Amino acid sequence: MVVLKGIPSVLSPDLLYVLAKMGHGDELVFADANFPASSVCACGPKEIRADGLKIPQLLEAILKLLPLDTYVPCPAAVMDLVDTDKQKGLSVPVWEIYSNLLNQAGCKSPLEKVERFAFYERAKKSYAVVATGYVFIPPFLFFLFKMSGLFVNKS
Repeated sequence: MVVLKGIPSVLSPDLLYVLAKMGHGDELVFADANFPASSVCACGPKEIRADGLKIPQLLEAILKLLPLDTYVPCPAAVMDLVDTDKQKGLSVPVWEIYSNLLNQAGCKSPLEKVERFAFYERAKKSYAVVATGYVFIPPFLFFLFKMSGLFVNKS
């Protein structure tokens, strides 16, 4: 096995291949363990397994390699809470972690919040879904967009 310099060890060869193949406007979904990744990927996106890894560690690693899209208002999106969770006042601390990682990568835009079923439909059109071992109650997925000149599932 060849070790590449500067490539974070959490990035598998399959994930690196997907990142290399993505083009302008392609979307990558980071999914928690409960996301229906195999069902969504039956509609076309490539499924990348990252069992045992958490979305923040993958996001941090990928942001070192993949520039964000500067031509869209919000280059990163999460699945929004459902109304009943909003009514309960549920907070999602991991969103702050995502925002901080994006900030460190130079993205000052807020996270776009996408309604649950709209998120599933959007995921079906993504380039790939990275199915992680991250478990959330409720589930939180994250999108990452690739660079156009620059470019996640709820979590």
